[in-house]
Amino acid sequence: MIVLDTDEEIVESLTSFARERQILGASIRAIGAFSSVRLAYFEWDIKQYRTSVDLSEQVELVSLNGDIAERDGEPQLHAHAAVALADGRVLGGHVQSATVRPTCEVILTATPEPIRKRIDPESGLALIRP
Repeated sequence: MIVLDTDEEIVESLTSFARERQILGASIRAIGAFSSVRLAYFEWDIKQYRTSVDLSEQVELVSLNGDIAERDGEPQLHAHAAVALADGRVLGGHVQSATVRPTCEVILTATPEPIRKRIDPESGLALIRP
């Protein structure tokens, strides 16, 4: 269990946690709240992530799911999130960045062996490969 506090950036914090503990394979899930969040989607035609949500307002983290895998010897976080606005609308996507406020409760389940990512020639993305 990892508990992040106000002003911690989630991608940086979880990647640092994995690096410090030499975790090269894990699944993660989380709930909490953010003061800002940037989410994206992968645009297949141009093979790039495009920002789809860029908010600087309080939102509830309804759900965050993802993994940590090894890429070039380093842990790499890949996560998707659904966030709820004050009026109840929910937006989601690939997590680019998010700043915690007041908390984010993360359950990390490490795998016994590393999970490996390699560049997929068709998409250009680092994908999990055996």
